[in-house]
Amino acid sequence: MVLSRLFGRKSHDNAAHQLYLTAAGQARQPVFYRAGGAPDTLDGRFDLLTLHVFLLLRRLSASPGGKPQAELAQSLFDVMFGDMDRNLREMGVGDLTVGKRIREMSEAFYGRVEAYETGILADDDNASLIAGLVRNLYRGNPPPPLVLGRMADYMREAVALLQSTPDENFPQGKAAFPPPPVFE
Repeated sequence: MVLSRLFGRKSHDNAAHQLYLTAAGQARQPVFYRAGGAPDTLDGRFDLLTLHVFLLLRRLSASPGGKPQAELAQSLFDVMFGDMDRNLREMGVGDLTVGKRIREMSEAFYGRVEAYETGILADDDNASLIAGLVRNLYRGNPPPPLVLGRMADYMREAVALLQSTPDENFPQGKAAFPPPPVFE
């Protein structure tokens, strides 16, 4: 802990890393790709990861923790895009192109956050949330309506579960998502 402060790491960086691993682990559940119709591509994986990180960030921003929670949310965002940077470099994307790709990914991230937040807040029987999923996760190629409805319900269930998670869990890197939906 002392060494991490000397070298610029904040105390919540480990918590952000753990939260990111939780989101990434959930986003990699095969059911989302097989039965859930999410594209099993680089873009599809990014979109599912974005969805899960959004859910965590949404919860952190709703917390009365103030500045520490905001810093944890920023660290989570930084961990995600640091990972994206590393992955692009490992895939052989050149140094000059990485910055441009990360900027495009962050713009896509913010667009998805806006669409999902609008959908979560809407009182329209999931129509806005489903529209956001079709446009973003499914990139205009939606699965059957049953799958879309279950994915929207899953997001709402995740919001409720994260909301019921005690505030003190997040700085410890502790969070959980509900089990993936049964799409059949």
